[in-house]
Amino acid sequence: MRRADLTRLIALTVIWSASFVFIRVLVPVFGPVWVATLRVLIAGVALVAWFAVIGVKGDVRQHWRAYLLIGVVNSGLPFLLFAYAALHLPASYLVILNAATPLFAALASAVWLSEPLTRMKLTGLFAGAAGVAFVSRAGPVEPDASFALAVAASLAAALCYALAGVWLKKKGHALRPVAIAGWSQLFAAFVLLPIAVPTTIPGPVTTLAIVNVSLLALLCSGAAYLLYCLHIADVGPTRATTVSSVAPPTSDLMFVRIVTRALTRSQSFRSMDCI
Repeated sequence: MRRADLTRLIALTVIWSASFVFIRVLVPVFGPVWVATLRVLIAGVALVAWFAVIGVKGDVRQHWRAYLLIGVVNSGLPFLLFAYAALHLPASYLVILNAATPLFAALASAVWLSEPLTRMKLTGLFAGAAGVAFVSRAGPVEPDASFALAVAASLAAALCYALAGVWLKKKGHALRPVAIAGWSQLFAAFVLLPIAVPTTIPGPVTTLAIVNVSLLALLCSGAAYLLYCLHIADVGPTRATTVSSVAPPTSDLMFVRIVTRALTRSQSFRSMDCI
């Protein structure tokens, strides 16, 4: 792996480790539908506005169907599924379950990209998933029906990420990676908005909550998806999705603990078990 690829991988690891904490603390305030919607809407609007300033053309009229498909599968649906799961699972469990993404990507790549699914690759992927569970040190939860549904939603979200990555590698050659990051999220917002509008926001929507959802959107979706689309184009979907296996160790780093403490200062966040 080149130095630039490794740098992107580390940056994505750091950013997406923090994203699960943001989701966990924001869902009780905005609800899962609005968290997912605001995440793609703010990120999509910001990126497309930036494209207009710097002159990046996305050829939307020609590629809107591709942007719509990628937006739903790679952003809208998995964000919504993880936001729902965050109602019942701490952030560490979300990270663990997200680590299924490389395994799903390897299986999908074997089917649609004819990439060999070797015994060594499978062993490495399963070992990585086991290591994720060990280093994340997830706390105990009650294995009831809500827990089972949250786990299923998280695994479905991981599958979405894997399928989107494989699709991009197989059919996304005509799309500019930078344009994908912005337009796909904006199209995802168009799909989610009609679902979100009739949904009530539990609140209270404080200044801290607005700052947090802005960071989730602009950093964990806007900036991160720019890096991720470039990463898939360079190294392929299976290797790109290994970011989800690297994320759990960094979720224990001091920066995530600082983020957690900052987010939980608000009265509405104090009772939450974020980690």
